[in-house]
Amino acid sequence: MLEKIDLNKKVDKKNYKEAMDKAGERLGLLQRECKAEGIPVMIVFEGMGAAGKGVQINRLIQAMDPRGFDVYACNRSNEEEQMRPFLGRYWTKTPAKGRFAIFDRSWYRSVQVDRFDGLTPEDKVGDAYQDILSFEKQLSDDGTVIIKFFLYIDKEEQKKRFKKLDASKETSWRVTKEDWERNKEFDKYLLVNEEMLERTDTDYAPWTIIECLDKDYAALKIITTVTDRLEYELEREKAAKEKKPEKPVPGARERFKNGVLSGVDLSKSLTDEEYKEKLKKLQKRLSELHSEIYRLRIPVVIGFEGWDAGGKGGAIKRLTSHLDPRGYRVNPTASPNDIEKVHHYLWRFWNNVPKAGHIAIFDRTWYGRVMVERIEGFCTEAEWKRAYQEINEMESHMANAGAVVLKFWLHIDKDEQERRFKERQENPAKQWKITEEDWRNRAKWDAYEEAVNEMLVRTSTTYAPWIVVEGNDKHYARVKVLKTVVDALEKKIKEVKG
Repeated sequence: MLEKIDLNKKVDKKNYKEAMDKAGERLGLLQRECKAEGIPVMIVFEGMGAAGKGVQINRLIQAMDPRGFDVYACNRSNEEEQMRPFLGRYWTKTPAKGRFAIFDRSWYRSVQVDRFDGLTPEDKVGDAYQDILSFEKQLSDDGTVIIKFFLYIDKEEQKKRFKKLDASKETSWRVTKEDWERNKEFDKYLLVNEEMLERTDTDYAPWTIIECLDKDYAALKIITTVTDRLEYELEREKAAKEKKPEKPVPGARERFKNGVLSGVDLSKSLTDEEYKEKLKKLQKRLSELHSEIYRLRIPVVIGFEGWDAGGKGGAIKRLTSHLDPRGYRVNPTASPNDIEKVHHYLWRFWNNVPKAGHIAIFDRTWYGRVMVERIEGFCTEAEWKRAYQEINEMESHMANAGAVVLKFWLHIDKDEQERRFKERQENPAKQWKITEEDWRNRAKWDAYEEAVNEMLVRTSTTYAPWIVVEGNDKHYARVKVLKTVVDALEKKIKEVKG
């Protein structure tokens, strides 16, 4: 495909300057409009070595307000980044609403350079493509505009530019042994890139091939593509605001009304003696497994959801009491702050993904999107409906990176919740745990139960299962959580050891 592209396209200096001045003025205006509309924009520069990514990024940003964009040069991941899912370092760089993020190389390294160099195993390439497509789809669905450029030059031009760079002390460092190897096997490397372009060219994040023999022509094509796309997206945003909201399908929320929770046996319990014996044994075993997962570099993600007063805090306390505090972190999740609100809702959770060998425990999770945000109207119906797939894809990416992912729903009945609420109110040491919002949420029990049932059905997967914990008896609940974690870690360790 790429070898058939006409690389002889050029533009004369006079026409280039006039066109660039006009396009630059337009780009500056569009940047301000995107800021006003709160539209985040990501611009990706990929391509062949020495095609001129740095030059073209510099020409593009000359027309932009530097206070409104960030440029990221994404080289090979460092040791710290290699201990996390490969998309993690890009999630943390996604732009806030109204800002631009420009990437000099990007998440495509894993299926391009790293694949060619043997750093991405062939049996992981398919997973990487799926993770990339999910990443871009989630951001696009949330309103991020994604513009992707592939800068192309042929083998001879690349060789000529490498030699020129290599001949100068000031620039020789830019040409590596790996660059020369890829030039030597240019056709093979070209096939890797063609597959990348074909498998990730989507309606929401299309690729634009840039012919880069003539740098002026390339710069003009890039800025024109950016302005055309931004104009289109701003018009679409305007049209969407003027459109009347669609009416929900009658009865659509009734599908899972009689779901998972109705079949939970809340009479399960343990005696004090059984509890103490099992707790001691499981905590000791978990401590041993913690050392083993650190040695084997296995990341672990554990999420806790449940009814207010369901026992999340008590379960987490027993889970962590015998762990090395240097190897785990508990992340309490409250309402998003001002910074978190201007990012994709998954952004703040990606910032706390554990590195390999560590445990991240979330006291409430990303599932707030399909529960409290859904019930309270903090997101649109379209947003929470698509969140099921987005969440499954995020957890799939974690699992593909080798993580153990477990999610606990701590279930109690309405009477037990009321009893615990009143106990908290009457105990001065526990009064801080109960708020007016807790009582208000209790009044929406049926709506929450409906949402939870749908969540459990649609997001319990083989790689990230939901475990419903019978929580009316706190002792039983804590032991079940511990045993589930121990069993999952033992299974994973056995798989890793082969």
